[in-house]
Amino acid sequence: MIDRRSFLRNSAFAASVTMLAPWIQTAFGAEGTKAPRRFIFLHKGNGLFPSVMVPPTFTPAQMEQENRKEAFTADLASNDLPKWMAPLNEHKQNMTILQGLSGKMCTTGHHTWQSSLGVYKANERPSSIKWATVDFELARLFPAAVEHIELACFPSGGGNPRGNINAIDKGFSARGPQQPNFAYGSPKVAMQELFKSVSKEKSQTTKYELERQILEFTAGLQAQLATGLNPVEAAKVQNYASSIEDARAQNKRIEGLGDVLRKHMPQLDKKFFADDIATVDRQWGHAEILLSLLVSGMTNVVAFTLDELGTLYTGLPDLEKEPVNLHDVGHGKAVGGIEALEVRYRVRNQHMKVLDHIVKRLKSVPEDGGSMFDNTLICYFPDNGETHHSVGVEWPFLVLSGRNAKLNIAGKYIRLPKYGDEGHKTLGNWYTTILNAYGNPIPHYGDTDVGLDAIKRDQKGPIKQFVS
Repeated sequence: MIDRRSFLRNSAFAASVTMLAPWIQTAFGAEGTKAPRRFIFLHKGNGLFPSVMVPPTFTPAQMEQENRKEAFTADLASNDLPKWMAPLNEHKQNMTILQGLSGKMCTTGHHTWQSSLGVYKANERPSSIKWATVDFELARLFPAAVEHIELACFPSGGGNPRGNINAIDKGFSARGPQQPNFAYGSPKVAMQELFKSVSKEKSQTTKYELERQILEFTAGLQAQLATGLNPVEAAKVQNYASSIEDARAQNKRIEGLGDVLRKHMPQLDKKFFADDIATVDRQWGHAEILLSLLVSGMTNVVAFTLDELGTLYTGLPDLEKEPVNLHDVGHGKAVGGIEALEVRYRVRNQHMKVLDHIVKRLKSVPEDGGSMFDNTLICYFPDNGETHHSVGVEWPFLVLSGRNAKLNIAGKYIRLPKYGDEGHKTLGNWYTTILNAYGNPIPHYGDTDVGLDAIKRDQKGPIKQFVS
């Protein structure tokens, strides 16, 4: 794999790199710049049982603490991972199993929309979005050509959105108040839209050039359109004009990465472009695109919805031809003669295979005397808390972080004080910790839990013992 700093030194582009915007200097690894920090948020539907996160080799004393949900820390190096996490065995030194966070201030139950990343109650109406989700806040700390990119295995029924699973539609992140993000629902549409400026297909390059001309033409009309309008309508036109300018600016930034994008374009088999692509193949295709986006420097933050409760799962081992209804599985129904708990196991194990592939690929890319993974933090977590009909008292996290991570949690199983106990921590505390560690000094991110407020539990600020 090409070292981006070596590419820079051997490119005619080197002579002018110091004249470029800071984001592109960073993307190319220019001398005197530090590699950006990167963040990947992988979330799943249908809950994540805290019990399946527990290493099977804990001592009886540790199991007693675990069963009582008492706070303790254990070394992962001296323990086996749960069997479903086996694909990650070689990454234990980079791993954290984090238990005991709560999220009762979020929407819980079947569908949570932007709640799990925003730490507030959200629903399908954009008006419920209070502020930017944590992944967007991190993206603004480490700008790139594209601020943030979201990929999703959309649900075909229920949830947000619902319907065309191959579309570009409302995602599970938010840019700001009342501003849902948009996610790419299939590898095909993601490739067409994100890499269209360097596509080898004439139809795609023609389409891109036409879109650019339309944006330029439309931008030139905005001042005329606003003339004579009342203030409210004029403001709407101005917002539209700003959106057009943002799109034009983003296109120019992507064009600046042309040579690098061509080198790192995903090479996907034709099966990944089928409209009836299996869920498992959709996940693999999205993973390849995610890696290309990060390695090329197009973005530093990606959110990836592996599945949602309404996702009709296809392609699981021994169930390749059997669509899996995750809602039915959540209610304990067997699929194709396979018990619900075993189906859950296979879904999680598939997620770990994808995660292992992402980590290994990032570890293979040289960067600043180490690898890209050294500068990466990955969070895998349930979209809706601890179980199918969750109430938010627990929100398990699996974290993988490189050697330059700003958190001192790697290689540990960490159980925090249980809900209601002194010292209990919430999703808001966890995200505040990450934001503070990486440069945002926000006193507290997210809403607080009124139940914890009532018993006077301190919910504000970071988890201090996590910050190195």
